[in-house]
Amino acid sequence: MAKDERPGYRPVVFRDRAAGYAFLTRSTASSDRTIEWDDGETYPVVDVEISSESHPFYTGKARTVDSEGRIARFERRYGEGETGGNS
Repeated sequence: MAKDERPGYRPVVFRDRAAGYAFLTRSTASSDRTIEWDDGETYPVVDVEISSESHPFYTGKARTVDSEGRIARFERRYGEGETGGNS
């Protein structure tokens, strides 16, 4: 990037279509599509696949891995603490 050339930093709406959620922030992202916001102004809109409204970690719907069950299943299959081999 040239020394005096900077990308435009302007208001942009990011929209998570899966969750039906949108928010207005400032960004250098560009888009050919626009949306009329609650304040009556028109802003460029960038559609995103996931946001804090639809991400399982932030919504509390994250799956937790049952690590204890996985370890117990491994030990049942391959034996508990058996040593074998090349000692």
